[in-house]
Amino acid sequence: MNESQPSTENPTPKSDASLTGLAAMRHRDFLLYFLGKAFASIALHMVTVAVGYQVYDRTGNPMDLAYIGLSVFAPAFGFALFTGYVADLFDRRLVLSYCYGVMLLAAALLFAFTMSATAAVWPVFAIMAVMGTGRAFYQPASNSLVPNLVPPEQFPNAVAWNTGANKVSQVVGPALGGGLYLLGPEVVYATAVVSMVIAIGCTIVIRTRTHRTGKQPTSLKTLLAGLVYVYQKKIIFGAITLDLFVVILGGVTALLPVFAKDILQVGPSGAGLLRSAMAFGAVMSALLLTQVAMTRGVGKILFAMVFIYGFATILFGFSHWFWLSMVAMAIIGASDMVSVYIRSTLLQIATPDDMRGRVSAVNSVFTGASNEIGEFRAGTMAAFFGAVPAVIFGGVGSVIVAALCWKLFPVLGRVERMDRNM
Repeated sequence: MNESQPSTENPTPKSDASLTGLAAMRHRDFLLYFLGKAFASIALHMVTVAVGYQVYDRTGNPMDLAYIGLSVFAPAFGFALFTGYVADLFDRRLVLSYCYGVMLLAAALLFAFTMSATAAVWPVFAIMAVMGTGRAFYQPASNSLVPNLVPPEQFPNAVAWNTGANKVSQVVGPALGGGLYLLGPEVVYATAVVSMVIAIGCTIVIRTRTHRTGKQPTSLKTLLAGLVYVYQKKIIFGAITLDLFVVILGGVTALLPVFAKDILQVGPSGAGLLRSAMAFGAVMSALLLTQVAMTRGVGKILFAMVFIYGFATILFGFSHWFWLSMVAMAIIGASDMVSVYIRSTLLQIATPDDMRGRVSAVNSVFTGASNEIGEFRAGTMAAFFGAVPAVIFGGVGSVIVAALCWKLFPVLGRVERMDRNM
């Protein structure tokens, strides 16, 4: 790979369906990967929403919900140096299958916990730590496997489908989990176990192997290689930095209940519609991205989407009309989807195959941390200054961060197309 400059010239792109639409889906291994991930992600979100309902029903203490989040996130932070190394060292197909197996075990333990009618909830936190361990190793293995399943020129299309699957599961999973919860939390967990079995079945029959050659001895230098590479590769460092601070500053989802109840006065159903509008915008963008091939101005499009995201957040903060807030949330979801797609594609393309696991692990930790810190930032500012100033501050901050990253990482803005010459 060429470290110096991104690709700036635009060769004649392929104009047929080989780069868009169902291009990636025509590859057997990617289709199996996609189906496995879809079942696993939906199951994961089902379990997450059910656990929250179940624990809060038993204790009525909102702090227990924070403990659930901490239990899931702590393994990703604690194993940060090892998750990516494992994905780079072993066959990613097998690593992914084992991760699904660990998450299946967690779902089965939650089922057993529910059927036992145990009064204490501390076992749930321990079980969610098991779930979090599976997720910690799953993300680097999953993300770094995708480039191995399709030809290089079809990788952006594969990322569009992969990212779209994430967004759809974020909508379908909680909705399905909430509906099944009416029949009992044990029904949710049993369904999740079945979904994980299907995910393992799809993944284990993938033919692509990723055995490593020329393995380096395990050392601190090897474990830290992903972090070092991210810092040295300015395209990746810029993309992760942009994502980190925009998510910390721009997130509004944590404050949707406040806006729905106190500002827009539309109640819980309105809060659900606002979240659905954001998801709708994201899914529509994901479907559009599977039909197009970005062949020029990719860096400029990335920054444009972040600017749009920031201004839409400001619009949402100022809005006192429900319909306008719905439009703003749809724009937030759509612009965020495009920027996530571009960043995810650049992250994988600009990383050599034997480093993808460790680089993906670094990205996963920063993404997870930014989500947690972003919600804390929004909640704290809302408590001291009000929800409207908190959201407007975040939107303005996102715009400023985008402008600073444009200045600090010019190589990211100059990216013309997403290919291997980075």
